[in-house]
Amino acid sequence: MKRYKSILASILAVVMVFLVSCGSPTPTKPPAYTPETLEQISSYESKLLSFRDRMTELEGFIAAKDWVNVRSLIHGPLGSLRQDMSYVSRLLLLPSEQKTALAEARDIFRHLEAIDQAAEARNYALARDNYAEALKDFDRFFTLLPTS
Repeated sequence: MKRYKSILASILAVVMVFLVSCGSPTPTKPPAYTPETLEQISSYESKLLSFRDRMTELEGFIAAKDWVNVRSLIHGPLGSLRQDMSYVSRLLLLPSEQKTALAEARDIFRHLEAIDQAAEARNYALARDNYAEALKDFDRFFTLLPTS
């Protein structure tokens, strides 16, 4: 009886190996955006575009060396920009694009923080340069968003 169990176990193991090796893997589709995700991205995109439009106000304040309004705009209306860009980057974009989007978002925030520090120090050149870089990063971020 003991010999019969070991022979049966060996035969079953050979059959399992044969069945597993003969099976073909099912092809997987590359990840894609669902209609619901595209709708969410579109909603956030319009919100982010309004932030982008507010950046032109920032340019005017920097040009006028209106440092109080520069800092107020960064901490006020542009304050939720970080949260929204992070949400889109982490939860709505495909995994292949998340890392790049997060890097662009971090660059935008780094430039906004530098503009804030420049406004505090009343450093026009530093504020102007970081503003230009922030706009470039903003535009690169938008190229990562899918079109419906």
